[in-house]
Amino acid sequence: MIFESKLKFVLILVLLSLVVFPIYAQQSQQTQLKISFINKQTNAIQQHIDYRVTVTKGQNQVFGIPITHTAEGAVSIPYQFQDAGDYQITVSVEGILFQPIPPETAEFSAIIPSAQPPPTEKPKSGCLIATAAFGSELAPQVQFLREYRDNTIMTTVAGSSFINAFNAVYYSFSPIVADTERTHPLLQETVRAGIVPLLGILQIAKFLTLVNNNFSVIMSGIMASSLIGAVYFWPAGLAIKSVRDSKKLNPKIVIAIISVILLLIVISLVMGNLQFIMITTSATVLTFVGLGAIYSSWAIAKILRKANTFL
Repeated sequence: MIFESKLKFVLILVLLSLVVFPIYAQQSQQTQLKISFINKQTNAIQQHIDYRVTVTKGQNQVFGIPITHTAEGAVSIPYQFQDAGDYQITVSVEGILFQPIPPETAEFSAIIPSAQPPPTEKPKSGCLIATAAFGSELAPQVQFLREYRDNTIMTTVAGSSFINAFNAVYYSFSPIVADTERTHPLLQETVRAGIVPLLGILQIAKFLTLVNNNFSVIMSGIMASSLIGAVYFWPAGLAIKSVRDSKKLNPKIVIAIISVILLLIVISLVMGNLQFIMITTSATVLTFVGLGAIYSSWAIAKILRKANTFL
């Protein structure tokens, strides 16, 4: 017999011998005891079984099914353990194919822990800074950010691993920033204006994730990271003298860095190690943010040098 429900246990009918395993369940939760009688020789459900079930706690019987016939050889019995403690569950087979047999009985224990209070539902993680900037979670900009995160990025292993790493950093400071925005209208307007380019970048990235798989998410992440670096971090690139004064960036170094990063991502996905995937996806984003900032600042410096030449 095989039982499947919130109770996790197995009874196996070996002809008329029963092998039992201990089970665990929750107090005050209704459980369906789904019983299938298996014929060892055919490994199929044995029809027309006469059986009975009793549940006892200590010396007291708390539940019982009298001798009952099942034509299908499979039954589902609802039961709810009212109290925590140790229970004994007994299943007896007393007839097969309308022929009585000496009762074959199996006994097994059920350990029922005390009921725990229902966990407080945690609020869904939100785009706190964007919500504070646009004034509501229902703002179209906030809904787009949430939808892109939940329905595109989080649907893949690579994307969800990066989001988990990102959230660990983001939620360490975003509540404070969001609270400050609400009390400082000028900051709120500044953040709102600063988010607008990000929305455009993610709109473009979304076109690369029409098929939600690891490859498309990684490619869109690379493109979005590069643009984010170019749009938001080019001043940091200009602060680097070697970038500012360089007439030509070495493409071999860039190609080598990109090759190593992509190789590590592939290895991490093949291995299936979530921590490794989290590290490689985060490293990829940071790398391309840096490359985007360096190339955009180098291009700006080059334009300024040419402008100075003409002046």
